[in-house]
Amino acid sequence: MVMRGMIALLLALTATVEAQKQPPHIIFILADDLGWNDVSFHGSGQIPTPNIDALAYDGIILNNYYVSPICTPTRSAILTGRHPIHTGQQVDTILGSRPYGVPLNETLMPQYLKKCGYATHIVGKWHLGFFAREYTPLFRGFDSHYGYWLGHQDYYDHTAQGGNGYWGYDMRRNMSVDRSASNKYTTDLFTEEAVTVINSHDKSKPLFLYLAHLATHSANSYSPLQAPQKYLQKVQHIKHKQRRLFGGMAVGLDESVGQVVQALKANNMLDSSIIVFSTDNGGPASGFDMNYANNAPLRGVKDTLWEGGVRGVGFIWSRLLRKTRRVSQQMMHITDWLPTLYHAAGGDTGELVAPDGISMWPALSGGGASPRNEILHNIDDVRHIAALRRGDWKIRIGHTYAGHWDGWYELPEATVRAPDSAFVTPLTRILGDPPRPHDWESVVISCGKKPDNASVNCRPTVAPCLFNIRDDPCEYNNMAAARPDVVSALLGRLAMYNATQVKPANKPIDPKSNPKFYDYVWTWWKTLDASGREHYVLNDL
Repeated sequence: MVMRGMIALLLALTATVEAQKQPPHIIFILADDLGWNDVSFHGSGQIPTPNIDALAYDGIILNNYYVSPICTPTRSAILTGRHPIHTGQQVDTILGSRPYGVPLNETLMPQYLKKCGYATHIVGKWHLGFFAREYTPLFRGFDSHYGYWLGHQDYYDHTAQGGNGYWGYDMRRNMSVDRSASNKYTTDLFTEEAVTVINSHDKSKPLFLYLAHLATHSANSYSPLQAPQKYLQKVQHIKHKQRRLFGGMAVGLDESVGQVVQALKANNMLDSSIIVFSTDNGGPASGFDMNYANNAPLRGVKDTLWEGGVRGVGFIWSRLLRKTRRVSQQMMHITDWLPTLYHAAGGDTGELVAPDGISMWPALSGGGASPRNEILHNIDDVRHIAALRRGDWKIRIGHTYAGHWDGWYELPEATVRAPDSAFVTPLTRILGDPPRPHDWESVVISCGKKPDNASVNCRPTVAPCLFNIRDDPCEYNNMAAARPDVVSALLGRLAMYNATQVKPANKPIDPKSNPKFYDYVWTWWKTLDASGREHYVLNDL
């Protein structure tokens, strides 16, 4: 009996040692079009996000964190660790009817993580090209995919408008069309799938789960904002119809986060997990893109280079981080996730191909200074826009939409806090009741009184504008005339980046992509031969 007990103890110790050697599980949750003012941990209690808040408070809130201004560039940056100007994704997004994607010579995060033994799964939105099947997730390093290939879909019928009036169904399980999803709410479908992936995961391997939600992106133009009553009941205090619908979509997103964390806990995976939560770009506020996200008090909206377009909602949570429950002012960019997570997984970041990102793992874990001091927001020579931040200074050139979305967009009604009952979260049983970080007040951006000339003192199509983002995060005061030396230095940095950018990969709409030729389903319409040359699937169209 003694011998048997010793053997059992040795086996248990061996299992513990092996578990310690195993890389951490990585859960990357990407929200779509979530604005700065759309989570309650940023100080607004209008939309209750208690599950997101609990993780943020217990982890590290990223308060100086930047994303790209629109969907495809951010997603390519996450998965390649390279800036969109270096992958040809710097202009616009990939419409379903355009025949291009992230180049096949780019190595993506799941391909790198497989070297460390990971099982890799994507649930949700792809939006990195599908005109040929070689561009789709299962050919880019993922073991499975449940979700859609375009940039959006209807939350219930799962169809998508994809440019030039084309319209078709877009929900896949791996490479097969999933018709069983019809009339089921997209957010719930993705939550259920993510939980299934976790429950069925082989615990002898580390898991990489990329959960890229549709929420809170607009659906199709005929019904852009959609949420079921079970989520709307938590935001009945919001009287503005569109903002209330948006709030319901955000509540569904928050519920999803809570269920994923509970599944990790139930499977004894939580304590060895890294959870990243990020938006893909700033929020489309006040009706932009038929949406009612909000970025207050920041300036601008999605698809602008103002802070409201590029300053991202984000946090990282893990028991493996040494210094948590804090607000990080460490400068971080969306391209940093690949080297950061590959570092945490035990990978050699020297293996990454021409990364623009920097591993933030040591700085985040230990609370030291960020290794990053500069962020290129974008250079888009088609629309003649550019912006860059170096230290506290930000320069921007040109504007989108003729400047019509260059303002500050408050909530459409006076803020009324959601009832306390809406902030109850089951994660309290798992995380305890994490208090707000002692420095939580620093997460709330305060800009002071807006000067009378704030809307006119920057004319970026006439001359570059300069802002001190540390002192003026709301971009009220153009300092270009006062600091021509800084303008000159930052223009030099932009010129340096401009010399390295590749030609945008964009291609015009291809009529042969029209889903009407494929039973009104969005699918690949080209094949690649052994030499990489493209051929149409249907040659008689």
